[in-house]
Amino acid sequence: MLLVMACCSSGLARAQLEIITNDEPQCVFFGEARKIAVTIHNHGDINFEDEIHARIFQTSSATAVLFSENPWKRLEVPADETVLESAALDFPAVNAETKFLVQWLENSNNVIGTTEVLVYPTNLLAELKPLAGDEAIGVFDPQNQLKPVLKNLNIDFVNLENSDLENFSGRLAVIGPFQSKIQMRDGLANQIKALAKKGAAIVWLQPPRAGEEKLPPSFYSVPERQTAVVIVQPEIVVDLPNTPQSQLNLIYFCKLALHPQSPVLPELSTQP
Repeated sequence: MLLVMACCSSGLARAQLEIITNDEPQCVFFGEARKIAVTIHNHGDINFEDEIHARIFQTSSATAVLFSENPWKRLEVPADETVLESAALDFPAVNAETKFLVQWLENSNNVIGTTEVLVYPTNLLAELKPLAGDEAIGVFDPQNQLKPVLKNLNIDFVNLENSDLENFSGRLAVIGPFQSKIQMRDGLANQIKALAKKGAAIVWLQPPRAGEEKLPPSFYSVPERQTAVVIVQPEIVVDLPNTPQSQLNLIYFCKLALHPQSPVLPELSTQP
């Protein structure tokens, strides 16, 4: 009887993996080896060690088409612990925002969770070209994050780092990103103000804050004539060359600088 009970108890002891899903889909550009964050928790009472596979589906409102299935890695997760991982996955070329679903499987047959991924084309910032009209975009980019992207997209720009901003005659300028305040030359704020008075729309990407500084809004607009200077905190445009959401945010701020809007209260859902 004791032997039977021991066997039953042993059979109940097992690993039970779960993928902890993000509240929002992860965003990447299409291409090879795009990093997807993966959080795995072992609910079981024994350590887990086995092969994990990734099955990628391209989805729409009505269908899900299998794109690929490949082994990811042999994973070790101690009992009742959580591990943070990243997977390098390949996504096909897309022409617009496209939803994919990554299905994670234990040993290719037991689904342990899914990850939603939004995949974007690599030419998002091409939308800046019509915003600038027939003129080049002014760029003050000491980090060299924006200039290579614009060059690859054949978007004309003027490098403002070696000239006074007031001499720029275009309608749209992006100032930043900056690694620190040291990269912002003396008198830069006054030059930005003078350029705005000429009618240019300006997006000013701020450097990281020092620890003792008060918390500013993530972005705000300073109207000037028919346009505005939009001041943006760095976390909104982090890793600009490689992050779709940061590029989408930059496009939004450029539109806001060209066509300022008054702040409004958020819309509330109708209460029953």
